[in-house]
Amino acid sequence: MSAEHAITVDHLAKHFGAFKAVDDVSFHVERGEIFGYLGANGAGKSTTIRMLCGLLAPTAGRAIVADADVAREPEKVKRGIGYMSQKFSLYLDLTVRDNLEFFGGIYGASGKALRARIDEVLDHVGMRAHEDDLTGSLPGGLRQRLALGSALLHRPGIVFLDEPTAGVDPSSRRDFWTLIRGLAREGTTVFVTTHYMDEAEYCARIGLMVAGKLVALDTPAALKRDLVPGTMLRIEGALLSRALPALRAHDGVIGADGFGTGLHVRIDAARTSDEDVRAILASSGATIRSIERITPTLEDVFLAAADAGTEQRIRGAGA
Repeated sequence: MSAEHAITVDHLAKHFGAFKAVDDVSFHVERGEIFGYLGANGAGKSTTIRMLCGLLAPTAGRAIVADADVAREPEKVKRGIGYMSQKFSLYLDLTVRDNLEFFGGIYGASGKALRARIDEVLDHVGMRAHEDDLTGSLPGGLRQRLALGSALLHRPGIVFLDEPTAGVDPSSRRDFWTLIRGLAREGTTVFVTTHYMDEAEYCARIGLMVAGKLVALDTPAALKRDLVPGTMLRIEGALLSRALPALRAHDGVIGADGFGTGLHVRIDAARTSDEDVRAILASSGATIRSIERITPTLEDVFLAAADAGTEQRIRGAGA
């Protein structure tokens, strides 16, 4: 395991009885990297984070976080990281500053040094104007900023953010990611899970989890290139789902999925054309408003990775 990495994970696993929540996962995270960890609910993201934060003992494998072994030195791990959980965990009946003073005390800070650090954190996360507000009165976006500030009080080198913008409005999400990118520029390693694929574009690399398995790991651009080959068509219209069986059965169509109110269809342009797709849609009774060629999104990547992971599990079960 390399000391050059902020996080190193080697064949990590967590089983609950016969259920494999995390199944033989290996990866590393560079120092100062924004590393995205994506997957559907129940894919194993939060279980992985809880092990990496020293909150849950692994069933098998090993992980080094902040130069400490998560199984043998969980308290050392906790001292070297910041953790922001899915569930808001600060006290709603305390003011913003009181919450930071309380959690600063947990980290062992006190007196002038703590007050000075709180001032720095309030400025850093843009909460100075709200320091005397009751936490329970804050909107969701400001609560998330406060939770991030609490995780940064002790100047950790690594910060774990478990779905930090869930339920937050788009403007607040954008502001929060400005803070995250600023942390990385200052050298902090950020390990983040999110359901928002537009947010994942900000990550240097992304790991995709499907049913406890890490099925893909690379940069956003490389994942799009490798997992979503071919030409992507975005189709808008009515009754489009009627055409999905025929599209998927057509030679030259690599994949076809519902996407919002329309379809994303991938074709091998050497074997079929936009007009062939249009003809299939029309013969299936669909009404077409538009067909355009687009760049694949990370949501397309996730769908492709999930399909591949399902196929692997089916083959494994039948072996």
